[in-house]
Amino acid sequence: MSAPTVPGATESTPDTTDEGWTAAQVTALTVVAVLGVIVALTTSLLVPILPELAAQLGQSTQWLLTSTLLVGAVAVPVVGRLADLYGKRRMLVLAAAALTVGSLICALSDTLPWLIVGRAVTGLSTAAIPLGISLIGTVLPAKRAGTGIALVSATLGIGGALGLPLAAFVAQHTDYHVLFWICVAGGAVAVAGILAVLREVPTVASGRMDLPGAVLLAAALVSLLLPLAQASRWGWADPWTIGLLVLAAVLLVTFVLVERRTASPLVDMVTNARPALLLTNVASVCVGFALFASLIGTASYVQAPAASGYGFGSSVLASGLCLLPSGVAMILLSPVSAKLSARFGPKVTLALGAAVIAVGFLGRILFTGSFTEVVVFTTVAGAGTGIAYAAMPSLVLRAAPASELAAANGLNTLARSVGSSLASAVGGTLLAASTITLGTAVLPSLTAYRVLFAVCAGAALLGAVIALLIPGVRATAEPAPSAA
Repeated sequence: MSAPTVPGATESTPDTTDEGWTAAQVTALTVVAVLGVIVALTTSLLVPILPELAAQLGQSTQWLLTSTLLVGAVAVPVVGRLADLYGKRRMLVLAAAALTVGSLICALSDTLPWLIVGRAVTGLSTAAIPLGISLIGTVLPAKRAGTGIALVSATLGIGGALGLPLAAFVAQHTDYHVLFWICVAGGAVAVAGILAVLREVPTVASGRMDLPGAVLLAAALVSLLLPLAQASRWGWADPWTIGLLVLAAVLLVTFVLVERRTASPLVDMVTNARPALLLTNVASVCVGFALFASLIGTASYVQAPAASGYGFGSSVLASGLCLLPSGVAMILLSPVSAKLSARFGPKVTLALGAAVIAVGFLGRILFTGSFTEVVVFTTVAGAGTGIAYAAMPSLVLRAAPASELAAANGLNTLARSVGSSLASAVGGTLLAASTITLGTAVLPSLTAYRVLFAVCAGAALLGAVIALLIPGVRATAEPAPSAA
């Protein structure tokens, strides 16, 4: 069977040439990468404007973030399995359509319930990033696939870093609905682009959709992520928090036992329990933790008044812009990460990226005297995130069979999201544990931030150590059709 190609690519051009990128390849990568950035951007888009929304709509606005998180966590593994069975391009169109429809609901809504509905629909688009990673590796020639996969993977961090300054700019100059209209436009362009420049690749998976497994996993993930998202409000000793976490543990164990006995499982537990994939996902949790803690520990930090002993009284816009260099660093370093992975191996690249993240957070602990120092070391941490995130799909590609590639990438993306959720819960607790009072305002102390940054540095170093323990695997495991 001939390898699938993007429009404009010809079979007479072998994958082993050193010729430059074709226009069709650049277009295909651009469509998938831009969709990934917009999807990732939606995770942090509302953070700077939550206080404004709370004043207008009530104090339950946290559900605008939580609903997206919960739906996305369930959608990633389920849609990944559907993609392996019924087509990656088809599911990528579905994810882009969900982004468009969900954002449109929010753009047309002025009440909290409808905004939550729209954000929940948007959560389905979270699956676009692992789907894009899987698809771009098959539509690009083998010589270009590494760079393409690295860029799409890094979009998860890029969008998060760019979302804060964009939202802050919009919040300062116009109505928050503009943010949703931007996502509507981006989603619509992505749908059209996917249909125009990407072709479906042959599916190699067999079996059927495991609906009982999907329901069981959904219940387990909601039980796990809901208390993490609400921990700062409920408290760790609250019966709901304890009860849901215990229920999550029981459901996850049950899910593993059931999936091992299922002929066509949602998640192949035997494959994903192999050290190469298991350690990759554990390392991804650590790196995801560090990334999100950087987001929550930067904007509020620089907005604090100088009397706090660490802040600079920055505006919402300035606090968002201090993360912009971090996003730019991720974009620039994703192809560098691909080259490092090709030369030294992706596990070394992942360890290097995690170590750079740790250096960035150590700088945040030691250097607190100027706004520039905060920007510099936040950018260092962002650079490390870009390197690490871009290396992860290469490890998945080497360890997962082609018939389960989309599901395996989805599980890896889910691991990063679990790390981010854990960072939100732990970070909120740490910042609330040590506070100072300035007039009527209660703010986290400098010690609280330093403890948070130390935990982040420790998580990143743990991720680096775990990455180095990942066993070596053959260069490709059941390679994708166009890379064969």
